[in-house]
Amino acid sequence: MSAIDDTGLPEELRRLGLGPGEAAVYTTLLRRGRMPVAELAERLGQEPGEAERLTRGLIGLGLVAVLDGEADAVSPVEPTIALDQLAHARAAELRQAHVAALNAFRDFRRSVHSQPTDDLVEVVSGPRVAERIWHVEGAAESEVLRFDSPPYHTAGGPNPTEVEKLARGVVYRVVYSASAVRNTSYYAGNIQPCIAAGEQARVLPTVPVKLTVFDRRLAIVSMSSVEAESNDSLLLVRPSSLLSALTGLFETAWRSAYPMHLSGQVPRALRPAQRRILELLATGVNDEDIADLLGISRRTLSRNLEQLHQLAGSVSRFQLALHAARHDWI
Repeated sequence: MSAIDDTGLPEELRRLGLGPGEAAVYTTLLRRGRMPVAELAERLGQEPGEAERLTRGLIGLGLVAVLDGEADAVSPVEPTIALDQLAHARAAELRQAHVAALNAFRDFRRSVHSQPTDDLVEVVSGPRVAERIWHVEGAAESEVLRFDSPPYHTAGGPNPTEVEKLARGVVYRVVYSASAVRNTSYYAGNIQPCIAAGEQARVLPTVPVKLTVFDRRLAIVSMSSVEAESNDSLLLVRPSSLLSALTGLFETAWRSAYPMHLSGQVPRALRPAQRRILELLATGVNDEDIADLLGISRRTLSRNLEQLHQLAGSVSRFQLALHAARHDWI
């Protein structure tokens, strides 16, 4: 049986909701073909009972079938319908998480505006907002999770605090809205320097709420764009069911978002401009915005895209992105 290029497939399957064990079973069947469950368990170093349990789960999802006349042997099946169902299920989970977190946020906001502030939620308003943001971020010790979207309390400029924290080993995971990426000055002054410093960045068309979670112990939640025009304030959320819901919302969105930076597998022959073009292609930004973000002409962009297509053997943006994903460039 010919080899299958399944680089990165287990991670992609996990994004769709499969567990690590299920992803390993399905990938092994794609690589090796049909086999008895006992042999599958041996190849994966699993107990037979565990391999059987994982296989039953894949059968239920429609990704694996028991072969006729071979009750102990299983084989992968054409996955289109099953994967579509998994993708729809993940999208439904994300929508449910959005609704749950936003409802919790609205409930807490109503309560803190109508009652004295307690120890779990603090309202910060006016000129103290930017100062408080820098103070809280400066105290982060291990991990920062962020939904990044305009408008910005800190004027949307560079973030030297993040760059410094990254150098000290603090992990930053940021999901940007497409509107943040399309902002030429913000991309050049904030996003690109932070990615270069080690930030793990992904992008979604929109983010559900403006949010930053520090060390999973404190969250900053900002008002929406419309509200921010008349109410320059934010909420500080301490350990509570709301903080847990907001952290869960981030993790769900993170799994669904698209990477914005390249891996170590990208060809060394690519020039810096071509690497940045690939990064931006992964975000879904159109050609005109890419040219503006990089400060180059459409003609220069077209020439670089043509060279990327030649390298990848592709004829469309979709094929180029698929090649980059399959070969772990992104």
